[in-house]
Amino acid sequence: MTELSPGQRLDQYEIVDVIARSGMATIFRSTDLESGQTVVLKVPHLQYESDMVFHERFLREEQIGQRLDHPGVIKVLRPRQKSRMYLVMEYVEGELLSERLKRERRLPIQDALALALQVADVLVYLHEHSVVHRDLKPENIMLLADGNLKLMDFGIALDTTLRKMTWAGLSQTMGTPDYMAPEQVKGLRGDGRTDIYSLGAILYEALTGEVPFSGDNVYAAMRSKVREAPTPPRRIRPEIPVTVEEIVLHALETDPRDRFESALELREALAHPASVVVTNRATRLRPRHRLPPWARILGTIAGGLAAFALLWATILAVVTFVVPHAK
Repeated sequence: MTELSPGQRLDQYEIVDVIARSGMATIFRSTDLESGQTVVLKVPHLQYESDMVFHERFLREEQIGQRLDHPGVIKVLRPRQKSRMYLVMEYVEGELLSERLKRERRLPIQDALALALQVADVLVYLHEHSVVHRDLKPENIMLLADGNLKLMDFGIALDTTLRKMTWAGLSQTMGTPDYMAPEQVKGLRGDGRTDIYSLGAILYEALTGEVPFSGDNVYAAMRSKVREAPTPPRRIRPEIPVTVEEIVLHALETDPRDRFESALELREALAHPASVVVTNRATRLRPRHRLPPWARILGTIAGGLAAFALLWATILAVVTFVVPHAK
C-alpha cells in the first residue's frame, strides 16, 4: 500500500483533492463512483494502520459516527466494502468557526449566543446517546450558509456504553489546550461536563476575542487553567450582559461539579439568558493580578533579598542580645 493522491481510486471512491492533512490522517474530497455524490474520506497515514490502539480508536470513531443521526452532526457513511482503514463522511460546504473568528476576532453578542445555543442543542443529543465529544473547538465547528452548523471530528469521542480504551501513546490527541477542560489537563477521562467547559471556552472567545487562558507557552496556559480563574468577560467587553457573563463563567468552573449539571441546563440558559440568576461568580472568580515578566523577576529578587536581610537581622539579634546574657 502507498499513500493516496488525487486521481487515484480507493474502492468505490475516486480521490479528487486534499482538503486537509493532520499528523495522523489526510482528508480527501472524493467522488462516490456508484452514487455520483461528493464525499469526504479520512484516511490514516500508513504508519498508524498497524498500530492496534490507533486502529481500535479509529473503529470506534466510525461506530460512533454511524449510529448518530442529527442535523448538527457530520454523517458517517457506510461503504459497500473497504480494502483498508478509512472513514467516509458527507461533504458539506461552509466556513469553519475558527476562520470566522480569525477574520472578525469577536462576534456580535447575539450571534455568539445563537451559535452556542446550536452547539448546546447538539450536545444534548450526543449526551442523551452516551457520546461525549471531548474535542470541541472552533476548528471542529462548520458554519453553513443557511445559518446552521455541524460538529465534526469524533476522533477522541467517548462512548460511555463501551469499555474503557487504552490511550497510551496518543496523549497528544486528547483535546486542544485552549479548549480542554481542567480534568483533561489532569489526564482524566471526562464526561458530559467536559463538553460544557469546552463550549464555555468557545463562547468566551466568540464574545471577547480572547481564549480564557493564555501563557508564554502551552504548558503555562494549561497550568493556569487548573490553578486560576479566567478574566470575567465584561472586563474585556463591558457591553456583554451580566447574565451572559454568568453563563460563561458557570460553564468554565474548574471543578466539574460546579458547572452546569447537563447540556440541557446550559441550553436552557442560552435560550433564555434574561432568566439567569446572577451570582457573585464574576467577583469570586476574579483572577490574580498578573504582573509582566520583568516585574515578576524583580519581585523574586526583592523577596530573596528581604529573606536574606531577615536572616542576618536574626543572627545579629542573637549575637547581640542572647549570647552576652548566656554568659
